[in-house]
Amino acid sequence: MVDEKPRYHFRDVAHQDFPLLAQWLAEPHIAKWWGEAGEELAGIEDAMTSVETRPMIVEWQGRPIAYLQSYDPHLEEGHPYQDQPKGTLGIDISIGIPELVGRGHGSAIVRQFVDALFASGARRIVIDPDPENLAAIRAYEKAGFRYIDTRTSIYGPAHFMALDAPEETDLK
Repeated sequence: MVDEKPRYHFRDVAHQDFPLLAQWLAEPHIAKWWGEAGEELAGIEDAMTSVETRPMIVEWQGRPIAYLQSYDPHLEEGHPYQDQPKGTLGIDISIGIPELVGRGHGSAIVRQFVDALFASGARRIVIDPDPENLAAIRAYEKAGFRYIDTRTSIYGPAHFMALDAPEETDLK
């Protein structure tokens, strides 16, 4: 069996990405779920030097198409997901280009990324879309996530979902 080349490329956010990120945060399909663009960009800039969060750009066919971040809830003081087992990482994703929304990229990006996280030792991945963001929930279900519970955090209501690493016996 020959391994397929990864479909998406993940790279760390750089300061030169900020004009593009600002443009994406202003898109109605993202602005509906994220906060004010200036505050969000400041948070992304802070995350660039943090130990708990890794902000990334997702590229497809050499073109930036999405923002993705992973975080360790156990490294952030008072994080609401510290009830999860050690080895849990959280992720957030937004497809930046409106024409690419609803075309399967979200679930495919998430699946490729979580597979890489599992390969590097993560035991559980969590994601927390707004309960009204039905398209995101469907994409995460398609990527293998299952509903755990509904929570409320400083960011608002969350449809809390998880995906556990395959057991060693599941690996081929």
